[in-house]
Amino acid sequence: MPLTGPKEMFARAYKEGYAVGAFNVNNMEIVQGIMMAGTEEKAPLILQVSAGARKYAGQKYIVKLVEAALADTDLPVVLHLDHGPDFELCKACIDGGFTSVMIDGSHLPFEENIKVTKQVVDYAHDKGIWVEGELGRLAGVEEHVSSDKSIYTDPDQAVEFVQRTGCDSLAIAIGTSHGAYKFTGEAKLDFQRLEKIGNLLPGYPIVLHGASSVPQEFVDLANKYGAKVGGAKGVPEDLLRKAAGMAVCKINIDTDIRLAMTATIRQYFAEHPEEFDPRSYLKPAREAVKKMVQHKIKNVLGCSGKA
Repeated sequence: MPLTGPKEMFARAYKEGYAVGAFNVNNMEIVQGIMMAGTEEKAPLILQVSAGARKYAGQKYIVKLVEAALADTDLPVVLHLDHGPDFELCKACIDGGFTSVMIDGSHLPFEENIKVTKQVVDYAHDKGIWVEGELGRLAGVEEHVSSDKSIYTDPDQAVEFVQRTGCDSLAIAIGTSHGAYKFTGEAKLDFQRLEKIGNLLPGYPIVLHGASSVPQEFVDLANKYGAKVGGAKGVPEDLLRKAAGMAVCKINIDTDIRLAMTATIRQYFAEHPEEFDPRSYLKPAREAVKKMVQHKIKNVLGCSGKA
């Protein structure tokens, strides 16, 4: 089945009260693990590529990996650029076969964010490509995206931003954060803010970034075998499930996949020090990715059986 755009995917998610998972991909095993999970759960998928992943693997390689993964499935799958830093990179991904792009102008002043987002929208819409914008700023670090504090999205500004840019979906800041170290105290999301934005933009798909839950079992497993991932704390899954039942149609998940994969590889090396064949340790790592994505689809996103 060919790649699709998010329009129908999000319309159904909004209507039926669930979210679609946007899972970051970097290599073949991650793509395979996500696709295996989606196939077993009969769930729609968004495979998203960060600027760093694109630089690491190469855009053509990633696109061909995804195309290969789609050869034997009828799942609806979106190929999305995550955190596009500028118009040029968004354009390159649009021209290279992506069906959705995110332009991240959240670090810019409001008017400049509008300007660059609209520039991407104008180019993308001419080619039938979906555009995600971002308003507000998440704390934490993810590749080139870094902030030491959160700036929550202003609901009235969100309406103006969507109207003036024409972006198709909007990533907002309501308390999630990038990376594995999201909270020092009690985790909270501003559902009142989310509800207000949803009421002001009825039927409009909202996106949550920085929404990994940082499962402690994988933090502990990684640390048991030599990692130093101390104090990592993510977004409780019940809060994410609640958001998915509101206006949130897309939830980004990256850190949890990294943790599952890395902890599994660390364990394998410790238990099999004689092994040096990459296939030996990447096979269980791929299975860990699959199980993590299955868990998210069933228990957090609520999109199992929605393909």
